[in-house]
Amino acid sequence: MKLQLREMLLISMFAALTAVGAFVKIPTPLVPFTLQYLFCAYSGVFLGARNGLYSQLLYVGIGLLGIPVFANGGGPAYVLQPTFGYLIGFIFCSYIIGRFVERYKKITFYKTLAAALTGLAFVYTIGVSYLYLIVNFYLHKQMPFNKALAVGLLPYITSDLIMSLLIALTAVRVVPILRNSGYIKSSNTMKN
Repeated sequence: MKLQLREMLLISMFAALTAVGAFVKIPTPLVPFTLQYLFCAYSGVFLGARNGLYSQLLYVGIGLLGIPVFANGGGPAYVLQPTFGYLIGFIFCSYIIGRFVERYKKITFYKTLAAALTGLAFVYTIGVSYLYLIVNFYLHKQMPFNKALAVGLLPYITSDLIMSLLIALTAVRVVPILRNSGYIKSSNTMKN
């Protein structure tokens, strides 16, 4: 599969946006949150499954090479960070969201929201599980799974749900325009 120059530029742009999103911290009364999930999900919505996946693989690959694009740095040893599972989740998230959106003949708020929430579920499933495993088996600290949920999901889920709503709202407006201009293709394999 040969990529066109435009596709390579968009993949690179969304990898860069995800990296920038790691450093944009929005303060809230409880826990500040970043915009990584927002750009990860948008990569699936706007680039499709394949190119969205490539953008997140590029982001994670650059970070693992040692460029400090992750929230706490970079380098190969980052795989031992308890939060690395969320980065793996971003790869799956982008692909899943893109797969759903490509198949929708008509983009609606509820369908896009369902796609975003499905992708988000993968981020948290992989992220919290990885957190639990690293803390218990690599760091040799005792953390029950409910504590991993309390640390790795509860403080962030509200902001991510709000971002999922924003993703669905904007996709309803932007995706049809991009499809009509020929920038996004839909496979139309699913009905409506």
